[in-house]
Amino acid sequence: MMEDLSQRSLSVTRMFNAPINLLWQVLTTADYIKDWWGPDGFTNTIRIMEVSEGGKWEFTMHGPDGTDYENVFIYREIVPLKKIVMDHLADPKFTISIRLFDEGEQTRMEWQNTFETVADFKLAVDTFKADEGLKQNIERLAAYINTLTQ
Repeated sequence: MMEDLSQRSLSVTRMFNAPINLLWQVLTTADYIKDWWGPDGFTNTIRIMEVSEGGKWEFTMHGPDGTDYENVFIYREIVPLKKIVMDHLADPKFTISIRLFDEGEQTRMEWQNTFETVADFKLAVDTFKADEGLKQNIERLAAYINTLTQ
């Protein structure tokens, strides 16, 4: 039996002062995502980014302390301008679901990280500060969007 979703997921809803096309581009283009993905101080080297169902996103996050974090995601669902669902393959395993809602010159984004188990969730939050990392990731995305719309 699956454990309660509320005990194994992190969620953020955010409004952006940008049209949905721009937000989609920034979420799905290597040349953009390399500049903002990850917590504060991280940089990225993108090796593969195949934004299609079954496609792979493979990259290294470079931490501010010099530690490299290898990441591989598989895109499970892509609905252009509406939805991205991707599975993180390494431990702790989790799924990122991003939904976009066109609100004219603004876009509402709902982002949810769902871990396979409550134990995985606790490991990610207690050991890797995944909750704070997600907040910082969204703030970096917002700041990056602002540089493109100024």
